Amino acid sequence: MSFIRSLMGGLAASALISATAMAGTLVINSDQADPAPKKAFDELVEEFKQENPDIEIQFNTFEKESYKTAIRNWLTSEPPDVVYWYAGNRMKTFVDRGLLEDVSDLWDKDDLHTKLAPARSSMTIDGKQWGIPYTYYQWGVYYRKDIFAKAGLEEPKTWDEFLAVNAKLKADGVTPIAIGTKFLWTAAGWFDYINMRVNGLDFHIELMDGKVPYTDERVRAVFEKWKELVEPGYYLENHASYSWQEAQPFLYNGSAAMYLIGNFITPNFPDEVRDQMGFFQFPIINEAVGIGEDAPTDTIHIPAKAKNKEDARKFLAYLARADVQERFNEAILQLPVHIDAKAKDDPFLNIGAEMLSKAGTAQFYDRDTRPEMAKIGMKGFQEFMVKPDRMDKILERLEKARKRIFKVKG
Repeated sequence: MSFIRSLMGGLAASALISATAMAGTLVINSDQADPAPKKAFDELVEEFKQENPDIEIQFNTFEKESYKTAIRNWLTSEPPDVVYWYAGNRMKTFVDRGLLEDVSDLWDKDDLHTKLAPARSSMTIDGKQWGIPYTYYQWGVYYRKDIFAKAGLEEPKTWDEFLAVNAKLKADGVTPIAIGTKFLWTAAGWFDYINMRVNGLDFHIELMDGKVPYTDERVRAVFEKWKELVEPGYYLENHASYSWQEAQPFLYNGSAAMYLIGNFITPNFPDEVRDQMGFFQFPIINEAVGIGEDAPTDTIHIPAKAKNKEDARKFLAYLARADVQERFNEAILQLPVHIDAKAKDDPFLNIGAEMLSKAGTAQFYDRDTRPEMAKIGMKGFQEFMVKPDRMDKILERLEKARKRIFKVKG
């Protein structure tokens, strides 16, 4: 099935490249293929058409994993006019190669420096802005309150409490932690959080920037903590065979109790268990370091080689509006970037907004470090979760990659 999906994605991409040649058409490529965001964007695009009846739009939606590969081809050949992407280093990689359009004029014209201030730094490179951020969201542990109650468990605040929760669930015949690592990035969420809780956010960012060896004892300490979950078998068996979506049913049918993931999971909660879903912040490990949280920001951009940049700018300006961001984020249960847009009154968003207001934030492992390092790193994380005895070899391999990718001498 994965081969067929890949083949179909390639055929669709080929057809799309031909379609970009249509004069006067605004071609938009989106990676928001999950049901809730796809529906929300379909509605926003239709509204944009009504506001701009003279603009013909071709709106293409692709599955996320195939999109991440295809976008590199689009940007260097005949790209669409608008692409969806991510803030931070994922954006910087394309900016450094001259593949994205400078849209500082939009930020200056509409005072977006103030209105989109929460994400301004992650959208700015060399003093210029390269896209529009439209949503961000918290990560944390989503769990089954009814399973916790049956086991006499409370939300853990510390690492020791978290380990005790895992041990009790395992003893009761419940898989403590659902996860699917087939596409690797979910494993990176565990690395991010344990590293930020052991060593702090500043150290984490230095590691992402290639300034710290992966063989450093502080990084090794992260893996030693991680072993305390891996070796007792607290993660879902055969997790490397599942995508993040395919691992969800284990949580919903009660065979697993917790899932470390972003708030984008909440629209997927089945009605029959929605009231039983809870959320808690990733537990504290080292009280001496400040609290860091992953809060990824999703963005839209104009490719440097786009043919219809005039209408593309209109669409970016549209998605930067407070009313548009408010409606979209209400539909997908995430947080709007625009300071005048209100988040939906939702228990998960309320907790997330409060949590992020008191923490330093990172984007996410594969958005904060260089793409090649992220690919190698995440493969190592997945391997560690299956074969923790290979820790030393994995760290040595990651360090070798860091030296090469960041051109570290010695």
